[in-house]
Amino acid sequence: MDYPDLPSLSQQPNKMTSTTSVQNMFSLEGHTALITGATRGIGQAVAIALAEAGADILLVQRDETSTTTLQAIQSLGRHAQIYKADLSSPTDVSSLVPRILSDGHTIRILVNCAGIQRRHPSHLFPDSDFAEVMQVNLNAVFTLCRDVGAHMLGLDPHPVTRRKGSVINFASLLTFQGGLTVPAYAASKGAVGQLTKSFANEWTSKGVTVNAIAPGYIETEMNEALLKDEERLKSISARIPAGRWGSPEDFKGTAVYLASKASGYVSGHVLVVDGGWMGR
Repeated sequence: MDYPDLPSLSQQPNKMTSTTSVQNMFSLEGHTALITGATRGIGQAVAIALAEAGADILLVQRDETSTTTLQAIQSLGRHAQIYKADLSSPTDVSSLVPRILSDGHTIRILVNCAGIQRRHPSHLFPDSDFAEVMQVNLNAVFTLCRDVGAHMLGLDPHPVTRRKGSVINFASLLTFQGGLTVPAYAASKGAVGQLTKSFANEWTSKGVTVNAIAPGYIETEMNEALLKDEERLKSISARIPAGRWGSPEDFKGTAVYLASKASGYVSGHVLVVDGGWMGR
């Protein structure tokens, strides 16, 4: 059917034309990222990936005994610095961001990757373990999001990403499922998913995107109990369409994407990285 009153496609302005190359869309040059949980596993892989993309990295650690991640980042020619804080301590968490900002840092990327796990039958789950998991996995995430978010909202948009900042929280498959013998972890990660959406609702229009990554079954220390349980290992592995458990390296591209201009129109999303598990 002809529409004589409409201009042809060749006559219409091409709104998709951009001078930004794909390579530049993923560049983090000129950015500083604050990341928790980066001494090993997924957090370490993510910190190194952000540095490989051009970012300087501020590492939040309980102490300075582990310097593997710090040295890996420095070997890339990027600035890296450790800030000591115990995320199980509300006092340490509440004083962390003011301390970092007083040193003159401008934080454009926040990655909340630290997390702990406690396993007990639900009817025997101790109050103390529940409270500890919620403090590290949820309360600390809320405080850091709030404090870094307040800082980001006061910044001018970055000339490349055209936004003020990016927050990346780590959720879990247990953001969506209940799990077995892990009620505290499931509760904390379910809440992280909702917290991510809540902050995104308020901040996206102001230039700060907030998203989460939900890992599937990954070969890390946190899953050591599952990896040693032959029956559960076999059952879980058989259900993963990718045919394998994930590795920390599987999160490098995902994190860079959410931190960079490439994801500028993505906010309030929980991105599942699970080898197809949730699609079964």
